[in-house]
This record gives sequence, structure tokens and C-alpha cells, in this order.
Amino acid sequence: MLIRIDPDSARPLFEQIAASVRGDVLAGRLRPGDRLPAAREVADAVDVNVHTALRAYQELRDEGLIDLRRGRGAVISASAAPLAELSDEIAALVDHAAELGLTPATLAALIKEMTP
Repeated sequence: MLIRIDPDSARPLFEQIAASVRGDVLAGRLRPGDRLPAAREVADAVDVNVHTALRAYQELRDEGLIDLRRGRGAVISASAAPLAELSDEIAALVDHAAELGLTPATLAALIKEMTP
């Protein structure tokens, strides 16, 4: 697993780490039951504070994408399985929105409004 961040981006580093993991789940590179590296290893690999990596993991846990267990670490949860199935549909939606001239931020806001 390769975590990708852009230190020059305005986007917070923890969000970039979480987005990288989400992307790997969507692409099918990470599957339920796969272990993620320890937060300390992630922090060392991308040269950030360990609390930044922990915050990314906590965000993913709050979204239900990973389980954090003492002694076992971070593991992709079973509830992440449908994401890989939705990958093609999400890509099609993003493409269609772009054709209509919608920005990713607008599309995200529309989706958020529709969420119960």
C-alpha cells in the first residue's frame, strides 16, 4: 500500500492520508480484512507527525471503513466491501457531473444534501 500526500496542498495532511486509503479501497487494492500499516509507520513513511496519521485512521474508523483494535491495529472493515462494487458507478457519476459543468465540490455538496 502506498500512501500519497502533497505537502504543498491546502488540503490537511490527515485528509490526504484518509483519501489515499479510500482510493485504494475503491480501486480494490485493499479488501476487507487487510491490515493497514501502524500509524507510526505511516507517519514515518510520509514524514508527518504520528497524531496526523492517527487522525486519518480515526476519520476512516468513524466512516466505518476500518476497524481499530488494540493489539490488531487498523484493519479494513467488512462494511468497506461495497465501495469496490460502487467504483464504476461513482466514476460514471463524476464523469457525468463534469460533462454538466459541475465541480467536484458542488457534486459533493449535492450528495451530502441527499444523505439522510
